[in-house]
Amino acid sequence: MGRQIKQHGPLPLTLPHRGPLRVLCLGAHPDDIEIGCGATVLELVRQAADLRWAVFSGDDRRAEEASRSARLFLGKDGARRLVRHAFRDAHFPAQFTAIKEAFEALAARFRPDLIFTHFRDDRHQDHRVLSDLAWNTFRRQVVVEYEIPKWDGDLSTPNLYAPVTARAARRKVGFLLRAFATQRDRDWFGEGVFFGLMRLRGMECRAPSGFAEAFFGRKLVFRP
Repeated sequence: MGRQIKQHGPLPLTLPHRGPLRVLCLGAHPDDIEIGCGATVLELVRQAADLRWAVFSGDDRRAEEASRSARLFLGKDGARRLVRHAFRDAHFPAQFTAIKEAFEALAARFRPDLIFTHFRDDRHQDHRVLSDLAWNTFRRQVVVEYEIPKWDGDLSTPNLYAPVTARAARRKVGFLLRAFATQRDRDWFGEGVFFGLMRLRGMECRAPSGFAEAFFGRKLVFRP
């Protein structure tokens, strides 16, 4: 009888190289990455992953918030790991060629193992453009799509979960509220929403802490 493999816990990610996991986070707007995968980012920072993130829109005030948030989530050199663009908010489809060129430049500078991007079926047009370009540009990487709660009501059924510690969940929410003062009057931007979604996803995957972030693994390759 052959050896039986018992797998009750999470599946590990095997790297094709030596060294830390290289992670690229993509966000159409300042705060997208932090809302969608901020607690997971904090866990990856704790594990010494090599993280970069790119934000594709934002006026001067929002750009300042993005830099502040990068320092909170990634540490003192967070601003160095941040790539900022100033494409026009809510008009990404009309700027597709220029954004595609920005993606190609990013891919030439950094070769990630794992990419976090927007959910392809997100109702916000800017989010969908980035998701499509992530798949179009990065064809040999693991791409997972994060979710953002908002008034559109477009949350779906994820198939990939990242349990996080209660500390990471609290730090994520605290950093969001500290960094993004311009968003505090939005009815969807608040600790109740952020904690509530992480708690729901934590229940769904039976996270030990009770908290998790959820993603969409549209194409995953399994090598037994």
